[in-house]
Amino acid sequence: MGSGFPTLLRKELMRFWKVGFQTIAAPVLTALMYLLIFAHVLEGRVTVYDSVPYTAFLIPGLMMMSMLQNAFANPSSSLIQSRITGNLVFILLPPLSHREIFAAYLLASIARGICVGLCVWLVSLFFVSLPLAKPLWVLVFAVLSCGIMGTLGLIAGLWSEKFDQLAAFQNFLIMPATFLSGVFYSIHSLPPFWQTVSHWNPLLYTIDGFRYGFFAASDISPWFSLTVVASVFVALCLISLRLLASGYKLRN
Repeated sequence: MGSGFPTLLRKELMRFWKVGFQTIAAPVLTALMYLLIFAHVLEGRVTVYDSVPYTAFLIPGLMMMSMLQNAFANPSSSLIQSRITGNLVFILLPPLSHREIFAAYLLASIARGICVGLCVWLVSLFFVSLPLAKPLWVLVFAVLSCGIMGTLGLIAGLWSEKFDQLAAFQNFLIMPATFLSGVFYSIHSLPPFWQTVSHWNPLLYTIDGFRYGFFAASDISPWFSLTVVASVFVALCLISLRLLASGYKLRN
């Protein structure tokens, strides 16, 4: 008997690709607005890592912010829409294992996140030349970070029964954690208390490690950031798989 995994994966990929103006172009425009405003205000006034211009420093942060938000949005919005419209049953009826369902949603969220990040990077090249000192580090952190938010989106989609519950999850957890993760600033510019608080935010390590791939410089050891990000990703994967295997809020 064949697997339904390729079909589910294609469905999730086409779901965001067919409305690319909303799912890809809109986040790129948002990141561009942030870039224009912050670069205009702070360029020439802030220098990071001793020699990196602020505009160049800002771009990887905007790329990662866009990737994280869109990787989260893909599985969470898909599940809540399927639940509300009543077509979630068409995912549960086929002979799909919980691992196949998990892999399809995860890979689609990573694909959407990286697609948005790549588009932000291409647009940013019109404003500043951005080095790519360690491409492998950029790729590893991009995949792991999108994977973290993809699994979080899956968990949020399983937990949420209404759109306002999903909105609360995103507005009170994902959005603050994203904006307080060093997108617009170096962590060393914060007072000691907030530096300590920031170190408990795992998204800080996704952005700092991602920046290391561009500039070969970072606020935190890239190996430590990689350890934190990989550990969080594995932990969330195990939680997601457990929820899917148990049929949490799926078989009610």
